[in-house]
Amino acid sequence: MKKVLVLEDETSIRSFVVINLRRVGYEPIEAGTGMEALERLRENPDIGVALLDIMLPDIDGFEVCRRIRATNQKIGIIMLSARTQEMDKVTGLMTGADDYVTKPFSPAELTARVDALYRRLGDDDQESDTGEIIQGPFKLNTRNRTLEKNGQRIRLTQVEYSIMKMFMDNPGKALSREDILNTVWGRDYFGELKIVDVNIRRLRIKIEDDSTNPTYITTVWGFGYKWGM
Repeated sequence: MKKVLVLEDETSIRSFVVINLRRVGYEPIEAGTGMEALERLRENPDIGVALLDIMLPDIDGFEVCRRIRATNQKIGIIMLSARTQEMDKVTGLMTGADDYVTKPFSPAELTARVDALYRRLGDDDQESDTGEIIQGPFKLNTRNRTLEKNGQRIRLTQVEYSIMKMFMDNPGKALSREDILNTVWGRDYFGELKIVDVNIRRLRIKIEDDSTNPTYITTVWGFGYKWGM
């Protein structure tokens, strides 16, 4: 059974999430504090998706996300927050989250987000392409889903890898935010386009010589982004 970590300090909300995840076939692993969540992850290395509340009694969800990403780029991470400020969403994504859901949320919305991340894990497991895409200083290995720049490995999350592959499959082509969202997150994703912009910002920090003056991922104003040497 597919495991989902549920980090939420409010028992009523955690129970609501757990019940609905079980209803659709997931195995929830519960935690009420950030440190407990990290321990549950050590005990269950096969957890595929983590739901992280932001406001916690010990360390906050952003710090939990950072610590997870320090050792695990593959796991899917969704931030849960009662706060609606734009900065919270951006902070969560910049610390390594793949998605965010603002409380209150419907069971259908939450399970759809979890399903989308688990599908990406499935795509990873079923990857049969044994080729490489080489452009400029970059080499994307589509078998083991890794990226190198000038021979140095760049650690990517699932989402970042998917964005890079889309760009390198379409060199010089302007890709709209909607195209990127549909390809990477799925056509049934009903979040905000902002998630594309923040993930591009995070990716630029990793691959550009100067992320404030990008030369590989350039902005097509009012439309989207373009990959070029």
